[in-house]
Parts: sequence; structure tokens; C-alpha cells
Amino acid sequence: MKYMSGNELREKFLQYFAQRGHLRLPSFSLIPKNDPSLLMIGAGMAPFKPFFTGKMKPPCTRITTSQRCVRTGDIENVGRTARHQTYFEMLGNFSFGDYFKSEVIPWAWDFLTKELELPADKLWVSIYPKDEEAYKIWTEKTSVNPKQIVKMDDNFWEIGTGPCGPDSEIYIDLGEERGCGSPDCAPGCDCDRYLEIWNLVFTQYDHTETGDYIPLEKKNIDTGAGLERLASVIQGKPTNFETDLLYPIIEYACRVSGVQYNQAKKTDISLKVIADHARSIAIMVMDGILPSNEGRGYVLRRILRRAVRHGRMLGIKKAFLADAVDVVADIYKGVYDGLVERKDYIKKVINIEEERFHLTLSQGISLLNEEIENLNAKKTSVLDGKIGFKLYDTYGFPYELTDEILHENNLTLDKSSFDKAMEQQRDRARKARQENKKINIPDLRGLDVEKLKADSTAKTAKVICIWKNAQVTDTLQDGDEAGIILDVTPFYAEGGGQIGDCGKIISEMGKVDISNTKKLPNGTIYHIGYVSEGMIRVGDTVKIAIDETKKKASARNHTATHLLQAALKKVLGNHVNQAGSSVTPEHLRFDFSNFEPVSQEQLSAIEKLVNEEILKALPVEISYMKQSEAKKQGAMALFGEKYGNIVRVVTIKNFSMELCGGSHVTNIGEIGLFKILNETGIAAGVRRIEAVTGTTAYKYINSQLSSLDILATLLKTDHADLINRTTSILNENKLLKQQLHNVKDVQAKIDSQKLLLGVKTHGNVNVVTGRAAADNIDELRNIADTTCAKLENGVVIIGAVVNDKINLVVKASDNAVKEGVHAGKIIRESAKILGGNGGGRSNMAQAGGKFIDKIPAAFDKALEIL
Repeated sequence: MKYMSGNELREKFLQYFAQRGHLRLPSFSLIPKNDPSLLMIGAGMAPFKPFFTGKMKPPCTRITTSQRCVRTGDIENVGRTARHQTYFEMLGNFSFGDYFKSEVIPWAWDFLTKELELPADKLWVSIYPKDEEAYKIWTEKTSVNPKQIVKMDDNFWEIGTGPCGPDSEIYIDLGEERGCGSPDCAPGCDCDRYLEIWNLVFTQYDHTETGDYIPLEKKNIDTGAGLERLASVIQGKPTNFETDLLYPIIEYACRVSGVQYNQAKKTDISLKVIADHARSIAIMVMDGILPSNEGRGYVLRRILRRAVRHGRMLGIKKAFLADAVDVVADIYKGVYDGLVERKDYIKKVINIEEERFHLTLSQGISLLNEEIENLNAKKTSVLDGKIGFKLYDTYGFPYELTDEILHENNLTLDKSSFDKAMEQQRDRARKARQENKKINIPDLRGLDVEKLKADSTAKTAKVICIWKNAQVTDTLQDGDEAGIILDVTPFYAEGGGQIGDCGKIISEMGKVDISNTKKLPNGTIYHIGYVSEGMIRVGDTVKIAIDETKKKASARNHTATHLLQAALKKVLGNHVNQAGSSVTPEHLRFDFSNFEPVSQEQLSAIEKLVNEEILKALPVEISYMKQSEAKKQGAMALFGEKYGNIVRVVTIKNFSMELCGGSHVTNIGEIGLFKILNETGIAAGVRRIEAVTGTTAYKYINSQLSSLDILATLLKTDHADLINRTTSILNENKLLKQQLHNVKDVQAKIDSQKLLLGVKTHGNVNVVTGRAAADNIDELRNIADTTCAKLENGVVIIGAVVNDKINLVVKASDNAVKEGVHAGKIIRESAKILGGNGGGRSNMAQAGGKFIDKIPAAFDKALEIL
């Protein structure tokens, strides 16, 4: 077995497959590209998913990489086992419809036994029981001992439907002394004797929705060999942590803490956790991940804070993780140049986050220790999730960190109540962000605004002022909602009915989501932002990324508003004047003076006129002139806008001319399509039109056509005959309703006759009680009226079950009322028996209830009261 460093081993692997026609690619970033299904890259094949599924054509049908990966599913096992890590590298060779089993199996065997000189008699192979092809290749094209080939049912790779297939794993026997001692110990055992070092996946089937496995026309190969695992074997180390890819960081942690390695299990765990986590943190930040309370940033924060806690357990009181970056950079010198090039930046991000956590760590640990003592005193083992959430919200303890500390003390955290408290906090935060659309402005009179400017082409800017909660501050942390002023901005500020631009500003240390842009009374533009990752400070230089999709959608709607106003004047008359407007990326709204509703014919004419103009594809001309000159030329002013002496004029030749400071398309043809959604009245003499343009209009029309398709199918006709068919059905329905009404009248008389057969006398009053076949309360009242009309001195008490609920009616004749009968009093008490309530006049009352089995008792109660 030939000794190699981790970096030499990686290079050996990549060169081996490059010599066999593979395109050698560098590791992709941990941040997935165009794949929202992944939080971070966690497997060597993950960046190639589009190639495996056929959505994209690969640059080469053979590719090899050493892909950096992060997984945190078993983070609690890091440091406790020989192999668990949050960060690792996956060596892989991939074929996209090129070679298959007969090539990849011999290559894997050749690389391990000849290039790495691993002893063949120590290598074992697992295959899928039904994969006779793989068994034949292993036995005929390699020197593996057939007795060291084992069949395992779980050697089949698939995730739901789609490409899948059997796989073949390669294990190395590390010796009996590393095993569990069981006579049945073999590959697949949970002990450390048989170490899996390579997995070859043969993607040869398409798993269909019906459960069938259809052979793929183009079969693929996806392999993965853990670099750290191979390094531990080549270097003769008992765990991954003793390899040169991790051990230098352990040595660093020993120097900082004054603790020796291999002296105590507890301290060894903490040293390994620090080594693994420090490496993960450095590479995650190198790839552009910043601390936050969501997504990838939360994973980074969780790992960093876990490492800090283990540092405290070793007695390290000061910040120490940033300096570990020097060690990590040295390990990967010549491999990941970004670690060296961005080292100062990476250290700065880590140092700020670590210092931030140190401020509250001691208080949080103290509070948690008190709670642990209380639980032990009460002899209970579950900590209330609300306390866990307080640790998270106030002291920055991730849920997993609290849970881990409790686990170390044989306790657990109530996850359900933690989640409930978390959701309540998120609701409060969402509401607060919604309420803070108008950020409270502090006193900014001392701010020098003379040099601030707007520039639509600006790509970078400097942060001049930030504030939150109406207080000027120097720094914003992730989760803060704030106002931000830049020295130069390309963001359009809300005005003229158009919503402000949104997008992102990105500093070296943080990212801010801009939800709106507005103006201060003095004209200074400010941005409403939410810090989604990291932090941002006054003086930072930031990159600017406007949401161009939304900006263009707003521009389409704004220009369309100008066309709409001009079309309204042409169709309805010059009396039309703007009374308000709203322009967003989703739609436009235009309020105008008009003393009567706009007819459907007029709306059609307006819509037609605007679309005809759009089809002319004329340029939108922007010019600046004196306000008096603009008005002299016939330019219209938008409602509620204030104008200076020099004004901006937006002109669409021979159709529209308005004073406007908003954003517009350069050519009206860019609007694409204009569609009016509705026209309504909102005040005396004021009407409102809402409309959509572009993609939104296209989607709206498609949705309407889809509905028509469904209706035509249901009515068994086509679009051309849909109106006639619908009219015919409505007429038929009207006739059937009339016939049904007649039948109901006859049924009511029949029910009345049946009820009269059971008439009883109480004093001078004739009483009828019973259930009737009524579908609603109106029908029940009708039956009561019909029945009571035939009783000279009578009371009718009847009920009906409708949709699992009871309707009850009491009807009394005039003579019965003179005798002292009161229908409302009778029904009030009867309804209580049914679990409901009701009331009414002396001659008519109704009620509802839910206890169907109590109807006879309710009738008895009515008679008792009568």
C-alpha cells in the first residue's frame, strides 16, 4: 500500500480518469445552481442532475470531479464515530450514455489495486442480488475473490420515480481488531471493520408512475469515493480525523485549548468537532454562504456555534475559530485558491459571528443549566419548548444545540411547543414587516444630501446611512428590517402611482432584500430592506441587483396606463381626468372621473384601441422641458404629482403626452398585450379600471380559455356553440325548477294530510307534531302553514333533518294565540333539548339543533309547555 497525502490522492484519482477520456472539472460551489430542491451540494452527482435527467446536454459524455459536499443530517455523530463529517469531498467519475458496467468495474478495481496498491485479498464487493451482469463482470474482468462478493437487497439506488438502478459497493477489511467480534460480521455491519470506500451506481432503468422499471436507452454511471475515507486507509489512520486533511486542525485546537489529543474520550470528541466544523465553516464562507437564521446561512450559524460551544467545553474562552482558517487554507494550498485569496474576508465573517455569539453564550448556558437542575429536581425529562425557543430567540442557541446539550444530560426538548413558539414568532415578524412598509424615519436633518444622486446605470454604491426602529445605527444584522440610503442608486423611488423598485444590495459581509424604494420629503431616495444574511454597515461598498423582471413588468404597466388614459379620452370624451392610479409589477389600476358606468361596448373599444397602438411598436420618447412649454404642447399631468420648472415628458407619438417621472418601456411593443379585468365605481363620479399586461395578461387569457375548454367538455359542445348550449341549459333548468316547485307544493299538501291524521287535542287546542320531508327551512314553514290552515284552533310543531342538522318550526292559528299559545316560548325550550336555540312571534317561531336522536324528547317538551 503506497502512502499518499490527501491532496496527492485526489490528484491521482482525477488524473487516472482524465487519462481515460474524462473531462476533468473543478469542484462546483456548495451553493446549488438553478436547483431549489437542494439547500447545499451533498453528493458528487448533484451538480450533474440535469445531465442525468436529460434536461441538459453535458459538455462531455465522460466527466470526473472531486466535489466538495456538506451534510448535517448526522451532525450529532460528528466526533463520536470514525467517519461522520459535515464537510467531505466525493471523488467521482460519471458517464452520460457512454460507458457502462464492463468499463467502470475493471477501472475501479485497477485504480484501487494498482494505482493505490490496496491488497486485493482485503477488498470485498457487494452487488444487487438480481444483477447477474455485474457479478459476471466482477468475476471475469477483475481478480476479486468470488467468495468476497456478497449480495445485498439494498444495493439498488432510486429516489421515487425516474432514473434508477442497481449499485455495487467496494469495502476494505480493516482487520478483526476493528470489528464487533460477531461471527456474522461482514460488509454491511455497523462496526468499523468493513469500510465502504467506493460506490458504483448503474443507472439503467426508468422507474415509472405505474411502478414499472423500463430499461433506459442511454445508461449512465455515477460513482462516489470518499476522499477522507480513502486517505485514512492509505495513510493507515484509525479514523478520518487523523488524516492530513483534518489532523492539523486538531493540533491547532490542542494548542489553543491546552488539551492533549488521545487523552480522554470527552475532550477528543470536542477536538474532532472543532476540526470538522472549522473546515466546513471556512469552505462554506469561501463559497459565499453567510450566517443567517434561514437556509444555508442557518446551517453555517449552527455549525459555528456548535464549534464555539465545544471550544468552551475545552476551556477556550476567547474567539478562536477565525485563526483556524489559516490552518485550513494551508491544508488546501494549491487546491482551493479561494481559501487563500479570500482568507481575510473569511476570517472577518467568522470572527464577527463568533464574537456575536460569545456575548450571549455564557448567559444562555447558565440559563440552560438552571433548567436542567430544575428538571432533575422535579424528576422530569422533557424541557418545555418555550424555554428552548427563548434560548434560540434571546441567546442565539439553535434548536439542535439545546437538544444536544439536553441529550448529553439524558433529557429531551419538547419539539412541538418549540415549533409552535417559533411559528408565532414568525407570524409576528411577518406582520411587523408588513406594518413596516412605511419605515419610521429618524431625524436626518444632519445628513449631507448634496452629493447623493440617482443613476439608472449604477452597479455599485456606498452605504451612507442606515436606521431601524426610527434610530440611526452603524450596523444591521440578519433579520433586521431597516431604511438604507446609498450615495448613488439606480432604484426607482415610489411615485406617480408606481411602486418603487425592489431587488438586492450585497456587501462583502451581508445581503439585503430590498422590498421597496421611496423618497424623503426633501427628495432623498431611501430603500426599505430586510437583512437576509450576514450584516451590513455604514461605509460598506455594495453591489446592486435590481429585480429586472419586476422592474420591466412595472414599466409595461406604467406605459400602458398612459395609453389607457389617452384611450379613455378618445372613447368617453375629454371630461375624463385621472383621479388616482397604482402601478405594480402584477397589474395596473386607473381611477378617473366619469358619472356613469363604462359600457361593455365602450370597454371593448378602449381595450382594442390600446392594443392597436401597442402593435404599432412606436418608441416611447423621453424629453425634458419647461413646465409651461410642456403644458402648451398639451402634456397631461398625473394626479397628485408635484412638478418643478423643468419637467420630464413621456410621449407616444400622435397618441399620448404626459408629465411623468416613472419608469417606462423604450418601445410600446414591449407591452405585448393589454387586457382589462374589470370596471367599477369607487365614489360618486369616479370609476376604476384594473388591467394587466405582458406575461400576466397572457396567463390570464390562457386561464380563461382553459376554463372555457373545461366548460365545453362538461357541456359536451365546443367554444362556438357554448353560448347557445348554456342558454338552452339555463332555460331547461328554469323549467325544471318550476316543475320542482309545483311538486314541492303537492308534497307539502301530502305531508300536511299525513300530519293531520295524528292530530291530538289539548284543552280547546288541536295539536299536530311530527317529522316532515323538507329540504330547507322555507319548505318546512310552508308545510306548517298548509297544515295549520286546516286547523281552526290549532298548533303545528314539526321538524326536519337537513344536512345532519335539525330545523324546528312551531305555527299557531289566531284562535290558538287567543287561547294563550305562544309559539316563541314553546320553541325556545324545545330547542334546548336539541342542543340549539331559536325564537319567534306568538304565531310563528323557528329554531335549529344538532341532537337528532332527541327529536321525540323535543316534541314532548313542546307539548309539556303547551
